[in-house]
Amino acid sequence: MSLPSCFARPDAAARATPLRLVERVGFAGWRGQQPAPVQAWLDAHGAGAGSVAPLAIPGDDGRPAYVLAVLADAADPLALAHLPSLLPPGRYTLCAQSPAALPPGQALLGWGLGAYRFSRYLKPAREPAQLVLEGEVDAEALALLEASTLVRDLINTPTEHMGPAEIEAAAAELAKAHGARLDVVAGDDLLAKNFPAIHAVGRASHRAPRLVELNWGDDAHPRLALVGKGVCFDTGGLDIKPADGMRNMKKDMGGAAHALGLARLVMALKLPVRLQLLVPAVENAIGPNAFRPGEVLATRLGLSVEVDNTDAEGRLVLCDALAYAAESKPALLMDFATLTGAARIALGPDLPALFTNDDALANDYLDAGQRARDPLWRMPLWRPYLSYLKSGIADLANSGASRMAGCITAAVYLERFVPEGQAWTHVDVYSWNDSERPGKPAGGEAQGLRAAWGLLRARFG
Repeated sequence: MSLPSCFARPDAAARATPLRLVERVGFAGWRGQQPAPVQAWLDAHGAGAGSVAPLAIPGDDGRPAYVLAVLADAADPLALAHLPSLLPPGRYTLCAQSPAALPPGQALLGWGLGAYRFSRYLKPAREPAQLVLEGEVDAEALALLEASTLVRDLINTPTEHMGPAEIEAAAAELAKAHGARLDVVAGDDLLAKNFPAIHAVGRASHRAPRLVELNWGDDAHPRLALVGKGVCFDTGGLDIKPADGMRNMKKDMGGAAHALGLARLVMALKLPVRLQLLVPAVENAIGPNAFRPGEVLATRLGLSVEVDNTDAEGRLVLCDALAYAAESKPALLMDFATLTGAARIALGPDLPALFTNDDALANDYLDAGQRARDPLWRMPLWRPYLSYLKSGIADLANSGASRMAGCITAAVYLERFVPEGQAWTHVDVYSWNDSERPGKPAGGEAQGLRAAWGLLRARFG
């Protein structure tokens, strides 16, 4: 089993410094049980229940006897995420005498997420500290780490190197690794195969739009459909974004990255489902044949859509993919998309907005997020807001004049392309960290991935 470089296996010839973990709420009690010299050392270095930086406690030989790490919450998967970059390079091992005991899988996931750096173009200033993994490696935790790393890497890669063809290549690599089948409909074939909305959004780019489809699993198992918005760059189209709004639009394929990461988990951990992954991959570019405000687009479902705003393109590519996914009547249809700024205004950067047409499914999804410390927040599918998308010349518009309830109107638009009775979830995700935090470096981020996996494991595992 291949491990990231931030981990090591036990080696008698390589000394590892013990890590003693103490939870913040128990710090005072733990301190009172220590020898007087240790208490004096703690006091001299200002160590207390609010400490963040780890502190080396010297032994009689002057070398660290162990390193003290005070954890805010030992149950948080990111409890150790600050340590790989704060500790001096070297090997560390979890001390068996730690008052705060972490399951090995949780320690692996948190340490690995904390050690992550996107290094394709810029080498990190230093290597992360290594955690020695004793015993059998937790396969699920490692798969979660690898899936999260995949999501981050895909989002962080600039569009120059992560266009529609590169998303196809990422899906092809997954298919090859797990024995899945990959099918791609690209360019004008999208029109011939009845994916007109995907074609319309991507036709102005020199990089051909496409629908990437991966199928895996036993036909006898319940069907699971995953759909991810793959807008590799979003200029806003002819309704062009301002410069600050366009700056990070390489992340507009974050929904596709999440769907690919979740598909990787499903296949790596052999969830008993019949998986269909769909990624409409396009670049919303400006050119002589760019789709225009006021045009009426056809869709796979047969509904006509008036283009009110070319910057509301994500719902256009998703509606064809959702309609196609629903044709196979999956037991569960899930989509992920960096769909609206309105969701960020409502919930901020950390909480993905969850929409679903099934109350029990919503409760299960939210519970999975709480268990994984990867929360989402349910927003209402308030169908009267479809009136904001009324068109005088088509079945509906892709946007409207009102700025009210933007993420809700986007969700109810998508719901028009989901058959009644089809269990469906839509997650409006930010896919980004604006600021550096332990375990969450600035840049691309997997948000809600652990929650989605927890839901699938509970439903199909």
